[in-house]
Amino acid sequence: MRILFISSTRIGDAVLSTGLLDHLIRRHPGAEVVVACGPAAEGVFARMPNRARTILLEKHRWKLHWLRLWRQVAGTRWDLVVDLRASAFAWTVRAKRRVVMRGGRHPGHRLAQLGALLGLSPPPLPVAWTAPEDRARAAALLPGGSAWIALGPTANWAGKVWPAERFVALFEALTAPGGALPGARAAVLGGPGEVERRMAAPVLAALGDRAVDLVGRLALPEAAAVLARCALFVGNDSGLMHLSAAAGTPTLGLFGPSRVVEYGPSGRRVAAAVAPDSPAGGSMPGLTLEAALAAAEGLLAAKVAA
Repeated sequence: MRILFISSTRIGDAVLSTGLLDHLIRRHPGAEVVVACGPAAEGVFARMPNRARTILLEKHRWKLHWLRLWRQVAGTRWDLVVDLRASAFAWTVRAKRRVVMRGGRHPGHRLAQLGALLGLSPPPLPVAWTAPEDRARAAALLPGGSAWIALGPTANWAGKVWPAERFVALFEALTAPGGALPGARAAVLGGPGEVERRMAAPVLAALGDRAVDLVGRLALPEAAAVLARCALFVGNDSGLMHLSAAAGTPTLGLFGPSRVVEYGPSGRRVAAAVAPDSPAGGSMPGLTLEAALAAAEGLLAAKVAA
């Protein structure tokens, strides 16, 4: 069986799509899967079983990226084409079956929208694929002997970023004697580039030798393996948050202006702390330390979802 799976440009959306892919691979264990995605999301699928190859959809003027994709896949007769980009591309190639996401905003969580494409309710949860070498590097970076808290103080725009001093205060509260994770150390993660490094810098400076600086230093499978070793992740609404939830880490997402009803973390141990609405909408400074701490403690105390 041959499957063409056209996924997202953004990391978070790509991670959410892994549940659908995992379902297809389990249902068709002999299938060969070709994934098309944006360059930033390539690592989400790098360790995926049954992956024949990944085709990078780099945007070009006049939508020429679709023509480039067509040239690479038009010679194959596909058993299934799944298009999560809401394009007409699926009808330009030979296929026995086509499943295409409708464009525009839809009610409910993105995961439920994806599951509905194949009639799956509840929808399959995202997964994070890693290899032995990823897990070996994670073990070297985060050795055993103490608990680790992963912090994700960055995001793709400043309006989604919780103040750095509150990340530090939350870590202090969780790791103090009598806290939920006394004596834990921090692993600070973020994407590549100077913008994300500047966002994370105040947190790293405040925590000093209690933190390991992993900002921009990990491939996505390595980041997934690091997150899987952590007792808790706390971070802004980002692809990293979704990757943490997919890795099975207890994941607390921090939300202000972004849509928690559509993009809250999805996994067996997840929670969201949401800034209260104001006339201008929810803002990250409106999310208090007390609210985030209560959510983190409640998440750690909760039983694992079935």
